[in-house]
Amino acid sequence: MDVFETAFRRAVAYRSEVTTQPVKPQLDYHQMRARFAGPMPEAGMSDCDVINELADLGEAGLMPITHPRFFGWVMGASAPVSVAADWLAAAWGQNAAMHSATPTAAAVEETAAGWLLEVLDLPREAAVGFVTGATAGSFAALAAARGALLRRSGWDCESDGLFGAPEVHVFVSDDVHASVLSALRYLGFGERRVMRVDTDSEGRMVAEDLARRCAVCEGLKLIIAQAGQINTGAFDPFVRLADIANENDAWLHIDAAFGLWARAVPELRSLTEGIERADSWVVDGHKWLQVPFDSGYAIVRDADALQRSMAISASYLPPQGIGDRPPSYLVPELSRRARGLPTWAALKSLGRSGVAAMVRQHCALASQIATDLAQVPGILVMNDVVLNQIILRFGDDSDGAERRKLLATTVMDRLVADGIIFAAGAAWRGEWVMRISVISGAISDADVAITTKAIRAAWTHVLAEALSKTPVS
Repeated sequence: MDVFETAFRRAVAYRSEVTTQPVKPQLDYHQMRARFAGPMPEAGMSDCDVINELADLGEAGLMPITHPRFFGWVMGASAPVSVAADWLAAAWGQNAAMHSATPTAAAVEETAAGWLLEVLDLPREAAVGFVTGATAGSFAALAAARGALLRRSGWDCESDGLFGAPEVHVFVSDDVHASVLSALRYLGFGERRVMRVDTDSEGRMVAEDLARRCAVCEGLKLIIAQAGQINTGAFDPFVRLADIANENDAWLHIDAAFGLWARAVPELRSLTEGIERADSWVVDGHKWLQVPFDSGYAIVRDADALQRSMAISASYLPPQGIGDRPPSYLVPELSRRARGLPTWAALKSLGRSGVAAMVRQHCALASQIATDLAQVPGILVMNDVVLNQIILRFGDDSDGAERRKLLATTVMDRLVADGIIFAAGAAWRGEWVMRISVISGAISDADVAITTKAIRAAWTHVLAEALSKTPVS
């Protein structure tokens, strides 16, 4: 068992020191590939030596996502309590497929599912499938939607497939997330056949355009909306979208990978008004809940629809009894780890008030960052900061889009080189912007001050070089 102690010591050392290290990998992919390259060993080595070598070689290539000033993408910092529960899940070695085979895993997952519905205030009768993340969550939920819609026309796609099936018209936001398009592709809907609905300047779906498009399409309809646009954090007008879905007998699915957590905060709840009227939702645990990666939730109001689309049956598998909840009946996997354990631990540790306090704090800190940087000449906050997302443009209108892209890229390169914060770029409305996602559980007011100071300093340096006509570097 010394190998567990070795892994524990290395993990604790890394997490204890991460805030003192630069917010970037020390070595890049090609350097790490060279480090790990080598022939398969003919003879093995001791388990403790294996773990130490893995850590010795690997730590230099780690992205410090758990650092409070990691803003690169919408990624949580995996709180210690949920990491510890994840360790137990791995050590216990439970395949969380069947309720009778692994009772603890199934029972904990069922309890955690109920808590999720409570804190997110979604229909309590909904089924919750514990999946890898938003892509798999959308796949599962949209598979349930596909089956339920086709059954309305008398077609059983789970039994008869899709050849000859009635057409399902799919409507998405013009600013739809790539994970949704991937899920649609996996399900046979394709990417080019979806109908893209107009969006406003913040990326919100324009309800009137959706209504017009639905009106000219006969047959089955699937509408996919967003809670938390990936760049702006904006929310679609769910009340109106739900009305349109009802008028068209459509299935309404919400891609809410991080935005759904706004429902936990009373003063942010208005952003999600009407979202509870949807038919399905997807949200990540490895974002705001601070659960380790490989944790997302597919939530479907019609539990039978999700089970019909996902359930796997075989003679060697135990039957489902009345009131039973076999975990594998709700996800596209038969073998998987006990994902419910870290979710249960996170919710147990935070409680309802803790979830609300964390989301509230992050949104307030995002607003503070935006307010501070909006005062800096040449930096433009391009979005209404309604949640935790900030997008920054660098340069003036007179610089032109290509020049502004160069300035933004150079600022971000300098920030990454300095290692004080990590931020990444994105395309938005013809501009290349810096995107800041405030979602690390450990971030503080002090981190905000350090962040704004670092961005100001990087921008001042880049601007000074540009004004002196020296090459921007």
